[in-house]
Amino acid sequence: MELFLNLERSFQINMPKVETFDKELAIKRATEVFHDKGFNATSMQDLVDATTLNRSSIYNSFGSKLELFLECLKSYQGIYAIKVSEILDKAHNSLHAIELLFEFYLYEMIQDKDDKGCLITNCISEMANQEKAIINFLSQNQKSFIELLEELVANGQKKSIINLNRTPNEYALYLFSSIQGFRTTGILISNKKDLHIIAKTTIQTLI
Repeated sequence: MELFLNLERSFQINMPKVETFDKELAIKRATEVFHDKGFNATSMQDLVDATTLNRSSIYNSFGSKLELFLECLKSYQGIYAIKVSEILDKAHNSLHAIELLFEFYLYEMIQDKDDKGCLITNCISEMANQEKAIINFLSQNQKSFIELLEELVANGQKKSIINLNRTPNEYALYLFSSIQGFRTTGILISNKKDLHIIAKTTIQTLI
């Protein structure tokens, strides 16, 4: 009997811990904190307060503040991937898809009353050269978006609705840089008309 009890205790100690909280909700709340304060200014206590988890639960579930931040970035990226996919589904052609992307980002900037900007764009400014894991995430995110833009440009050029002055890759790099700058500029410029002119001017380069 004693041997059985010892084995039972050993099994309970070594068995994996079962998460008893809503992990997606915790990531959502942590994302809001990181978005408000940035990675470096966010403390573990901020994350404890936001997620209502104790420090040990955060460490056991996510590993570290950095790993939790990466989870938040991936979640944020996933949400935007769905939104971009929905935009592409509504587009009549490649050029229209690019126009809708700018309109989407313009709408988001106007709705961003607190001028928090994009979490991933903010991360580029704050941490692009600080952590290898962050660099890898940002590089892959950039690569995927540029590939999407390159495909849109190539399709538009085949249908003669985008000019051939530059290669698809060159235009994709230009558009990616323009979108990044557009979203950053939107934090400082609140005039919808001015933002619309910036977007329109960028797109006219393709025609």
